[in-house]
Amino acid sequence: MADWTVGVLVPSDAIAEARHGNGMLLAMYEDPQGKTTPTALKTKSGLWGRIACSWAVAFAMLHFYWALGGSWGLSSSAGPLAEELPGWFVAVGLWGVGILCLVGGALGWLLARPRPRGLAGRAVKALGWCACAVLLLRGLAIEVLLLTDAAGQEIDVSPEQRLWSLVLWNPWFLIGGLVYGLAAREFGRAERPGNDAD
Repeated sequence: MADWTVGVLVPSDAIAEARHGNGMLLAMYEDPQGKTTPTALKTKSGLWGRIACSWAVAFAMLHFYWALGGSWGLSSSAGPLAEELPGWFVAVGLWGVGILCLVGGALGWLLARPRPRGLAGRAVKALGWCACAVLLLRGLAIEVLLLTDAAGQEIDVSPEQRLWSLVLWNPWFLIGGLVYGLAAREFGRAERPGNDAD
């Protein structure tokens, strides 16, 4: 048998595919001294990318439900627009945002996959970080505006809409931002524990 070193090549007949609950795969390799030694290879889970995908698809489905005439939760999110439902709001604020969320779901799915080489991999990672920044900024900015009443009487926000924005909608955006950030951070990480490349 050839002399293999860790990180270069692990012969397929030497891998003991014993999955552990901690996401580690136990592999055997033969070192140059002829000893067979176990080593831990970290498996890439893509968990945060799958969560980001689910987050975005759930938000898309909610917007499509509203666009099709559903009303549950819309008044606490859109205020007076929920009662009037002008055409531009349905087209852009409901259908448009729903489609944008599906694009975000596709991004989450890509972040859960193995990282492609080159420009494509860098672009997916950059888009993941962009989604993180936009969602965090949206959640934090609206939260601060509502808590400080910075907009004053210039905007018409009911107490109910303010409450739901503070306890549900803004935290939803913050959670989405954190999830996309974790997915972008996890995307393309080195397979070996302790190596934080990228």
